[in-house]
Amino acid sequence: MMPAGVAAYAVDRRARSHPLKGDMTRYVVFTDLDGTLLDAETYDFAAAEPALEALRARRIPIVLVSSKTRAEMEPLRRRLEHHDPFIVENGAAVFVPQGLFAFPLERVRTKSFYDVIELGLPYHMLRDVLKQIEDAVETPLRGFGDLSVDDVMRLTGLSRTDATLAKMREYDEPFLLEGPPALVAEVCRQIVTRGLRWTKGGRLYHLTGENDKGAAVELLLQCYQRQQRLSNSPCRIESVGIGDSVNDGPLLAAVDHPIIVQKPDGSYDPDLHAPRLTRAPGIGPEGWNAAVLSLLRRSA
Repeated sequence: MMPAGVAAYAVDRRARSHPLKGDMTRYVVFTDLDGTLLDAETYDFAAAEPALEALRARRIPIVLVSSKTRAEMEPLRRRLEHHDPFIVENGAAVFVPQGLFAFPLERVRTKSFYDVIELGLPYHMLRDVLKQIEDAVETPLRGFGDLSVDDVMRLTGLSRTDATLAKMREYDEPFLLEGPPALVAEVCRQIVTRGLRWTKGGRLYHLTGENDKGAAVELLLQCYQRQQRLSNSPCRIESVGIGDSVNDGPLLAAVDHPIIVQKPDGSYDPDLHAPRLTRAPGIGPEGWNAAVLSLLRRSA
């Protein structure tokens, strides 16, 4: 069962058929992390380094879009030498380095060195709703807030440090949901009835507010387009989105050039379909590298 509006995601909603023109196009790349830019098992991105360097050399923004928390993403950003915006917890918040755009952002809060646009609900509210649903279905629903660091390590394969960071949630509650299809369907119905959303990644379901990766991508893309207009540049902003699973459907639907990479078994997610969807020839970061370099060569 897939989230409402996500099953067999048609990602060509915004895809364009116009030709690529390098001298008139400025790209913004939006990318998922686990299983896409990062290896699904090792969380390494070495295979994508040639493409990452090519994007840096061209000053093409790379926006990280993930279900990860801000606490998880900040050390990763240091490893990546990343200075662009990033989107956390399935589109719940957009973190923009202060001073990046030449205009004030709307609906922002200041956290550390970021302007933060929050699209999701506070974590404590989601925890309360999960407990309400647990009572309604009369079945335990164990969220990250109920798990110890050791539990998260066993469940995800993360190191102790990374598992600790993964528990530092602000807007999104991952939870375990195991049982017959009727139970799964009822839990999902209970979530939707309360005006919230759910998605699934790996073994975990995620309870979220009325946010998704696509809405956050569109908001940030509008900022880049406004910045381009203010600069009086003749270049056209075109967006690239890269993911690996149906959880990335909203992200891919929001961009001009949607790309998916192969899963560890060499397959592509069967629930993502689109005529203009590019299927990268490679698993995770290898496919990411091949797709980005191919796009840059075509637009040169």
